[in-house]
Amino acid sequence: MRKNILRAGADELSYEIRGIVKKAEELRRLGMKILWENIGDPVQKGARLPDWIKNIVSELSLRDDAYSYCHSKGVPETRQFLAAKNNALGGAQITEEDIVFFNGLGDAIGKIYQYLIPPARIIGPSPAYSTHSSAEAAHANDPPITYELDPQNNWYPDMDDVYKKVKYNPNIVGILIINPDNPTGMVYPIEILKRFVEIAREFDLFLISDEIYINVTYNGARAYSLPQYIEDVPGIALKGLSKEVPWPGSRCGWAKFYNKGRDPEFDKLCTTLENAKMIEVSSTKLPQLAIPKIMGDSRYVDYLHENNEKIGRRSRLITQILGSAEGIYFNKTSGAFYNTIVFRDGILNDKQLLKIHDPAVKKVVEGWVNQPGIPPDKRFVYYLLAAKGICVVPISSFCSNLLGFRVTLLEDDEEVLRETFTGIREAIHEYIRS
Repeated sequence: MRKNILRAGADELSYEIRGIVKKAEELRRLGMKILWENIGDPVQKGARLPDWIKNIVSELSLRDDAYSYCHSKGVPETRQFLAAKNNALGGAQITEEDIVFFNGLGDAIGKIYQYLIPPARIIGPSPAYSTHSSAEAAHANDPPITYELDPQNNWYPDMDDVYKKVKYNPNIVGILIINPDNPTGMVYPIEILKRFVEIAREFDLFLISDEIYINVTYNGARAYSLPQYIEDVPGIALKGLSKEVPWPGSRCGWAKFYNKGRDPEFDKLCTTLENAKMIEVSSTKLPQLAIPKIMGDSRYVDYLHENNEKIGRRSRLITQILGSAEGIYFNKTSGAFYNTIVFRDGILNDKQLLKIHDPAVKKVVEGWVNQPGIPPDKRFVYYLLAAKGICVVPISSFCSNLLGFRVTLLEDDEEVLRETFTGIREAIHEYIRS
């Protein structure tokens, strides 16, 4: 074209979680059976909503008003319900006016970074969830700024690393917390969360807490929500329906603003996000109408507990299979439904491979792994896909210098779960010994 039409930050937009699907589909067309461990869609992995939730949605769909626009910030009654649930926690208090609905958390995340001025940076965890890191880097026209999560310390953040990076980079205006964490399955202890608040207060920052998995905890863990520890620091909590109900196709997420009025710049950001939704008129209405009826039902807490018990059992089974595997750092998960497995330093090299018996598959994969600049963990992931039919995501694609891969804890068929993770264990041993 006569001029360049894309801003520099567009190069930072990537989503390997779905990108690996293209590779897997190519092999499936060659006749391979694929075991999908790449994406966190519980429904795709066999989760079924109970009839009582389906009945709520069905009945709402018969109401004429379910098909109209709603208030730009979201259905008032639903925002009142969510504000009351927040305030029952006893921490930072909000009203319905402090809640704005979006078309999924991806929409909310994109808008938060979109309206920050390019020099303003949000520091987030590494390994990073791609939606956050890509959007932040794209807005800034620069690689994302991250703090390190330590696989040798339960995936807890290195708080000295956080402090130094914030102190010596005056462009950092906010800190992102993902709790429970994707991709590691870690849940933050309250002491770490309070330390984030102390750093934010000292350097006059705001906090963003992605809490999409806040009610997905197990193995004795407890996840603390932002209002329970934020005190007087400005912050935004991000919530949604996609994981805990689960209803990912609802594309229904919401942001809760804390301590508006404490800082004029933070107030401007909140107002801008509200105005952005006014321009769009409103977010999807039907799932908003369903929230008080689903979450207010006496069966909902038991339903969450039952689902979390299932995920916890899978976590423990995966630990039995992979916990003692050689050549890796393995941490038992306690939240969300992912685990990140990291290879120990010096384990991977560009000469390793797995046996592939199908000549057509072997030819395709050799073309992939011989591309220049391919990260060592992506090389392993491609061989795992071709040799075992197991689709995982390389952790180097999560804005990390670590080498490893992310799996999910969503397979409901225990026989398939055992087959999958036994195959991963065998592949690790074969690969590092090849």
